[in-house]
Amino acid sequence: MQRYFAKEKINNIFILGKDDLYHITKVMRMKDNDNIEVVYQKKLYLCSLENVTKDIKINIVKELEIELNNNLDITLIIPLLKENKMDLILQKATELGVNKIIPVMMERSIIKLDEEKELKRIERWNRICKEASEQCKRIDIPIVTNVLMLSDLENLEGIKIVCSTSEKRNNIRNCLKKNKMCDKINVVIGPEGGLSKKEEEMLKHLGFESVSLGPRILRVETVPLFILSILNYEYME
Repeated sequence: MQRYFAKEKINNIFILGKDDLYHITKVMRMKDNDNIEVVYQKKLYLCSLENVTKDIKINIVKELEIELNNNLDITLIIPLLKENKMDLILQKATELGVNKIIPVMMERSIIKLDEEKELKRIERWNRICKEASEQCKRIDIPIVTNVLMLSDLENLEGIKIVCSTSEKRNNIRNCLKKNKMCDKINVVIGPEGGLSKKEEEMLKHLGFESVSLGPRILRVETVPLFILSILNYEYME
């Protein structure tokens, strides 16, 4: 069953965005009395469609039970990348349960954005996360923030991890063992070519602990999948 996120609820009728209405009517070609799932304020509802060909109405049938996940709160901090790689990371990170994604300008970032382009990209990135959330049946949508600098990461709370090719001994499990009671995790992924020495020193000063990803050098788009899979396993209830 298709899932959508409602923008608003008036009485017992949900209001969806234009893209969602187009998807219902033109892509899925749904009809009157077809059912969909709608998420609103982290609650899940079974809904039925009415007047699909005219002024579509999404009526609540009943509230559904939600299967609770772990309480892990993950912030993924990633470099600016080419569109196809960025899109892949956003999609897969959403599927693997990330809560917030912070794009950061790094010394070796390939992409440079002016203010206008940045606004358009952020809008697009948030749309990708929304669509991925619907596909994987989440009840929330990860937030993609404005593009920041590494120095802006000073006030992050929780465990702070930076994936480093220069780190050989310390791994993620060791880091998590030292912080067993904390379920808020911030993970920095470096760009293609890795973090500069200056950036690694800055992150260390900001309280980030370097961790090794093993003997192999992973592609930048592979690293988030690797890290998030480990975190999901370690915190699985």
